[in-house]
Amino acid sequence: MNFPNVNEETPNGLEILIEKYRDDNGKLSCSNSFKIAKKVGVEPMIVGNKAKEMGVRIASCDLGQFGKQSIGVFKHEVLQDLEKIADSEKRVYCKAARELAKKSNLKTVRTAIKRGEIDVLYCQLGCFTAKKRTRLYIKTKTWIENQNKTRLFGKGKTELLELIAEYGSIEKASKILGMSVIRAWEHIEELRKNLDDALVEEGAGQISLTLVAQEFITNYHTLQDEIEDFANARFKELFLKPRNKREFG
Repeated sequence: MNFPNVNEETPNGLEILIEKYRDDNGKLSCSNSFKIAKKVGVEPMIVGNKAKEMGVRIASCDLGQFGKQSIGVFKHEVLQDLEKIADSEKRVYCKAARELAKKSNLKTVRTAIKRGEIDVLYCQLGCFTAKKRTRLYIKTKTWIENQNKTRLFGKGKTELLELIAEYGSIEKASKILGMSVIRAWEHIEELRKNLDDALVEEGAGQISLTLVAQEFITNYHTLQDEIEDFANARFKELFLKPRNKREFG
């Protein structure tokens, strides 16, 4: 089907574009909503309101607040930028987060929001505003240990390796984490002995991660994400059911 060129002066222009950009499930992605707003030259909220009026649901928030969006490479600098614009409750405005994404990209900001456990306020499409009710969360912590119960791999060592990869320096990584360089090397050596493989390599004046280290980081995050998905689904079943459906013993 061919769609005519539309703008804000075209009758039913928004309806035409919303219909054009709907997915196979009839939903309109957050990303396409912003594309429409830019194409027509209106504020995103107008697109969101029109979609709501048409009964079209908006899916896959670019900042990871709902729907399934892929996670990219975590960059500590992006998290630091988010923390600068966040309030005392670790909340940032949707508009501010999207502006920050211009320095990198939405995927990187989305990843930092998830890892930093930052909340997003006032969706520019009107999907959500401030959360007025008490919110409950399930938190999980996953680590890998050996037969002697020595903790080998978890959030802390993963973050250390990621910072080494980002800055090419153990000194810089350890400073950001508030640990000594000696302690950082001890973590790396402990991993090397237990995994029986090198995790870092030196070259051209920088430290980089080996493929083994990169694979462990990826697999750890995959495992943690899958555990969190299951835990959150089960948590909602047990704790967030409608009151009239709860069972009391």
